[in-house]
Amino acid sequence: MSTTHILEKLRELRLSNMAAALQQQLDQTTYLDQPFEQRLAMLVDAEANGRDNKRIGRLLKMAKLKFNAPPEDIIYRPDRMLDRSTMGELLSNGWVSRKQNILLTGPTGSGKSWLGCCLATQAARHGHSILYRRVNRLLEEMEISRADGSIMKLRQQFAKVRVMVLDDFGLTPLSATGRTDLLELLDDRVGAGSTVVIGQLPTSKWHDFINDPALADAILDRLIHTAHKIELKGESMRKLGAPEQIGR
Repeated sequence: MSTTHILEKLRELRLSNMAAALQQQLDQTTYLDQPFEQRLAMLVDAEANGRDNKRIGRLLKMAKLKFNAPPEDIIYRPDRMLDRSTMGELLSNGWVSRKQNILLTGPTGSGKSWLGCCLATQAARHGHSILYRRVNRLLEEMEISRADGSIMKLRQQFAKVRVMVLDDFGLTPLSATGRTDLLELLDDRVGAGSTVVIGQLPTSKWHDFINDPALADAILDRLIHTAHKIELKGESMRKLGAPEQIGR
């Protein structure tokens, strides 16, 4: 069988990454001196890596993250109070496997939204589904779906996501319906997935912000007890020349 025919067969079998890697080996004579098993392993790795990258790209596209936030670009500055060992543990993705939450707080420009997207990106690299929503837009979406009768379908969709990022919590007041919808969403996610909540207010003020003692207790009960807390400090990332890591 000719190499041209082999390449055609690989593409017919939807092994396009392996076909591209084989073509590269054929074009570069340096590969000829390597053992057959090693060259074959390279072809298999190329196909596996290509499929992984395609799956990650699909997960990131569906997530609609606010930022392209690769973990390799995290800025560790002493005044940010961002601990390397803590981030290393979180980036290992154990919190997702254990279905734990992350509460990210800090002032405007501290990079909390970027960091939340970064943690979600790392979860996608591990094959987990992710979704980003600003809280006010999320509640609007749920209100519209209630009006058109699709609320149950939407809630099921949110419940299935392994990592959901809720940004701008505490930025705009919650209506009575919004408080109830938020509770229902978080209740559906208990034991089913992880939630990253991002806001300017420190967690100590969340109860007062929710402005309903009973619902506040219920909402925070579903968030805080299985949560890692990160409170960012320091000067605005914009002032320090890192606009891509600002967030709100």
